[in-house]
Amino acid sequence: MAGFSTAVTGLKASTTMLDVAGNNIANSSTVGFKASRTEFGDIYATAVVGAGSANVAGSGVTVTDIAQDFKAGTIEFTNNNLDLAINGSGFFQLDDGQGGVTYTRAGAFELNKEGYIVSKNGKFLQGYGLDADGNRLPIGDMAVTQKESPPKATTEIDLSFNIDDRKDSSTLLPTYDKDEPGSFTWTTTDRVFDSLGNEHTIKYNFAEQRPVRQVLDFNVSGTPFSVTNPDGSTAAGAIASVSGVGLSPADFTGGYLDPTSTAYQALSEADPRIDLASVAYDGANRVSFELKASATDAGDLIVADDTGEVANINTRVEDRYRDANEVRVYNLDLAGVNETISIAGVDIPVGAGDDSAEKQAELINAQQARIVDKHPAIESVNAETYIDASGVSQVKLIIRYKSDEGNIPDAVSGGVDPYPVSVAGVSQDIAWDDDRAYQGDNSYMGYYRMYAYLNNTEMLDIGKLQDPGAGTSSEPGPIMVKFNPTNGLLSEINGEPIAAGTQVPSITIKGADPANDLTEIKLDLTGSTQFASASIVNNIQQNGYTKGDLIGVTFAGTGEMIASFSNGQNQALGVVAIASFENQAGLQPSGDTEWTATLDSGDAVLNPPGTGLNGTLRSAALEASNVDLSAELVKLIEGQRNFQANSKTLETLNTVTQTILQI
Repeated sequence: MAGFSTAVTGLKASTTMLDVAGNNIANSSTVGFKASRTEFGDIYATAVVGAGSANVAGSGVTVTDIAQDFKAGTIEFTNNNLDLAINGSGFFQLDDGQGGVTYTRAGAFELNKEGYIVSKNGKFLQGYGLDADGNRLPIGDMAVTQKESPPKATTEIDLSFNIDDRKDSSTLLPTYDKDEPGSFTWTTTDRVFDSLGNEHTIKYNFAEQRPVRQVLDFNVSGTPFSVTNPDGSTAAGAIASVSGVGLSPADFTGGYLDPTSTAYQALSEADPRIDLASVAYDGANRVSFELKASATDAGDLIVADDTGEVANINTRVEDRYRDANEVRVYNLDLAGVNETISIAGVDIPVGAGDDSAEKQAELINAQQARIVDKHPAIESVNAETYIDASGVSQVKLIIRYKSDEGNIPDAVSGGVDPYPVSVAGVSQDIAWDDDRAYQGDNSYMGYYRMYAYLNNTEMLDIGKLQDPGAGTSSEPGPIMVKFNPTNGLLSEINGEPIAAGTQVPSITIKGADPANDLTEIKLDLTGSTQFASASIVNNIQQNGYTKGDLIGVTFAGTGEMIASFSNGQNQALGVVAIASFENQAGLQPSGDTEWTATLDSGDAVLNPPGTGLNGTLRSAALEASNVDLSAELVKLIEGQRNFQANSKTLETLNTVTQTILQI
């Protein structure tokens, strides 16, 4: 009777079902385990020729497949950064070092003694290496090979700050001294590192330009000598040379350097810091001149006579600093109707109804832009009224000149006034006794000399051009940093103007790396301001660091293996590879929660996590088994029931057989 065989197949199938359920239950706590499911198929024996299936009894059941359920298990977090879980589809690829490649979802990895990342059974986790530029290399064994982070010299500094606009530069000490806080406006420091990882500090001092000019006096021998000018010409009979330009007595007219002389032109090209109109010679043994208000300092300004270089003796100490802006004040006689007020060549007609002081002051103020446009040397023109000693309203005219103009000739001093003032053709006298005849250099408010010092001792080269006669490269010293007085934003750095919306030029710092003279640091002052609020640092960052030791490894969601070092640096050492298959159900289980590829599964396609269909990576996490214990217990009941039912089939067939034998 075929029924015996049929019942036996049912017993075998039920036993297999119980075995699969038992295996699932046994692995309910196995990391990365995927539950299996028993799939059955019926058995029918068919004849080549004969009746159809309607009158053919089945031959039992067979186990057609033990299919794996690859749905994701619950991700559980741990305290080990080398525990990895895939949040989504994909498998880790493992290599046993002998050509055997398997795939797993169990991410409980560890480091072996050589620093390789391995599974619990010693197989190597596969991933992409990275070159120095971060480009991916071919897939290989992932390892933590970088045990320390070498030091890096500082090459970039970002510094943004606010300097208080309310600070009064006129209160600064006349002579700058890095150790005297009263001689500069504000200071801040930043730490940097040299090529060996030693930490240093760079101190920045900002000294706002004082509203004064520096007057320099030199005693010269008066004995004529020959000097070669920077342009190669020879000045015979020179009594002195200034910045390499020979000055002869014939170059002076009325005690001042003649603007038509060759020396005048040569000196204007050799040293732009000098106000040429102030260069004077007393005919005996003294040469003097003023530096423009925009000059940062005297620096290495070279003055020589026939004996060699001479020292600045500053004999006129009381005149060493004078107000940089000349302000002329005129007490105007009122112009009558149909007469003209003339200011620096700009005529202002006085019409009917404009005969009062108030009206004439309005007329003058209305022409300020015209006057300033015609004469760039004039900074402002302002007319106001006052009551004289007789109780009559009068007009006071105040003309302020730009600081770089220096002393402006006038008729009183025997010169020719380039900006005469007249009323109805009558020249007006300057009211020198007015307390505003000289005023501070407001045009240079917001102009700062910036100094930098290594460890507060050595002055650094931050781009200051060498003084005329000393060379053409840069040297240690201050540079000029300027702010726009109307909006408080940076307007110029070291002679480079900054247009709105353009990149702020960087400052090159040399000599800040005692271990390597070739190291240069780019200092970026983007975002610095001059507002009327406390002087503070808004941001300061630099890219150098000291040596560091490995303190841990973490993984990013996109698979990068990041090494962390004690110096605060992180370095990507590689990228975990994730394998995907066209038919993951075709993978063959190989034990240890691993699978091998088969013809049914197809070849593995490797990509970083988070690309294509691959899931992302979770560090310090493990994927738990996806076994549903409740479902498996039900399957045990079903398997037991099926086994008992098939046993009953055997028992019944045995009874029938015994009955037949007893006939």
